[in-house]
Amino acid sequence: MNGKNKSFRVGFASYFNANHAFSFWKARVALYALFKTIGVGPGDEIILPGYTCVMDVNPIKYVGAKPIYVDIEPDTFNMNVELLEEKITPNTKVILAQHTYGYVCDIEKIIEIAEKNNIAVIEDCCLSLGSKYKGRLAGTFGKAAYFSFQWNKPFTTGLGGMAITNDSELADKIKRLCEEQIIQPSFKEKAMLSAQLAVYRTFIYPRTTALAQSLFRWLTKKGIVVGSSATCEFEPVMMDDFFKGMSYVQSKSGIGQLRKLEQNINHRKEMAALYDTLLSEKGWRVREYDTQAMDPVMVRYPVRITEKEKALEQAASAGVELGSWFECPLHPIETPMTVYDYEMGMCPEAEKAAKEVVNLPLHPRANKKTAKRTVEFITKYTQAK
Repeated sequence: MNGKNKSFRVGFASYFNANHAFSFWKARVALYALFKTIGVGPGDEIILPGYTCVMDVNPIKYVGAKPIYVDIEPDTFNMNVELLEEKITPNTKVILAQHTYGYVCDIEKIIEIAEKNNIAVIEDCCLSLGSKYKGRLAGTFGKAAYFSFQWNKPFTTGLGGMAITNDSELADKIKRLCEEQIIQPSFKEKAMLSAQLAVYRTFIYPRTTALAQSLFRWLTKKGIVVGSSATCEFEPVMMDDFFKGMSYVQSKSGIGQLRKLEQNINHRKEMAALYDTLLSEKGWRVREYDTQAMDPVMVRYPVRITEKEKALEQAASAGVELGSWFECPLHPIETPMTVYDYEMGMCPEAEKAAKEVVNLPLHPRANKKTAKRTVEFITKYTQAK
């Protein structure tokens, strides 16, 4: 393991006062490692919100377990904890506590229910780096937590993921699993990712993002670039090269991102507050959450509109960066949901959100002009009730 990788892991763990951190090629690999070492296997059930990415469901399938979906709250898009206990069975092994868009889920209640039923809690912090609940960082409540550093996450190493834990026994198991089974990215993968990072830093800005994303998806399908999700990952069959470690280029990028983390967090908070102000001035409802308990660091700013598809189509030509998370309960729209044990009607609030929610940019390359232009664009549509 290279020195940069160790430095990145140590620095990342230090931010959370965590004793152990493990880095991977992608976040879904980190989640798989956690499932394997917690002992999840055939016949077990994993509870998670029915408003997530299918790439988080794949590791459940890879270990032979079954996903059990819980509907969401309409304001925070997080698991509705009032519906949680009715989903628990003797086969429930893990609750996956996702902090959606940066809003921290009702983690104390989830932990309470989990402990009462002897169930492990893994925090999904892929969208919530830096968010706090009652002064405590998301990612420090459960048995373990995992994070994503993919292109559109709180900070990016191109691709990449991390798992953290203070459970020494679990950490020993992850270490052994990695020593026995981890493989390294190929030279081609590392070279392509390095080139993509250089292009991203030079050319990707809010006005060019939509066009760049379309081009990137096309290049990914052609195998010309390293994508966050390959076509083969839209079926629950693990590829031979799935369990992959983090490369030097990712680790080096991560170290640089850590140095700017507080600046990044402050920027996101300022931008989110600016959207609150600008949208309120247009008569729109803005974020609603428990401000006494929660201090969110938003990865994107979600709003609901009645003409989602039309807005997404028109955003690119208007030079507006508009995100589509989540296109369906198991994002993206191409997901064959029945293969992942999801039937329409299971999570009506999640399905409604998928039809209505678009999200606005908060990343460090978005600024006040970006926010004003974005709000002028989005408020031409009708806010969904």
